[in-house]
Amino acid sequence: MEHRGTHRIETERLLLRKYKVTDAEDMFLNWASSTAVTRFLTWEPYTRTADVRAYIKSRIDAYQDKTCYDWVIEWKENHQAIGSISVVNLWDDGQTAEIGYCLGEAYWHKGIMTEALKAVIRYLFVDVGVNRIQALHDVRNVCSGKVMEKSGLKYESTIQKPSPKGPDMVNVDVRAMLKKDYE
Repeated sequence: MEHRGTHRIETERLLLRKYKVTDAEDMFLNWASSTAVTRFLTWEPYTRTADVRAYIKSRIDAYQDKTCYDWVIEWKENHQAIGSISVVNLWDDGQTAEIGYCLGEAYWHKGIMTEALKAVIRYLFVDVGVNRIQALHDVRNVCSGKVMEKSGLKYESTIQKPSPKGPDMVNVDVRAMLKKDYE
């Protein structure tokens, strides 16, 4: 693999780019404060824009590391930050990247996340040289599974993991694709 970090990626309707401090209000309003968006995520909804701003500053600092792959999703139509997509786990020895994402509720069911995920998959396989890409979703989050399927990730297994928001176990589907299957 040749780590390149977070580079700008443009699709027909989206701009995937590095965070800017000025994204704080969009992030807070469009997805980070939403209980619907964060329902299956590992973090709770934000309650203050100042906390979102601090998070964004930490992401901006992380861009110094070439193994940081973390994009804000900008909707070209209105130039708003509407979601995020990132490599949440990276294993150099297995040349594997795990992708996580979230999108503002107002932008659901429009093919936006599939468009973003396909673009990131291409970047990681073609430009970075990963060999395997995976993503996980809570089985109750059926729409996330459909995004993964439409992006070419194949179902591998269902595993139980501790819930990130409580003492219970949750069933999580693992979906993945190898570079040879992408080409």
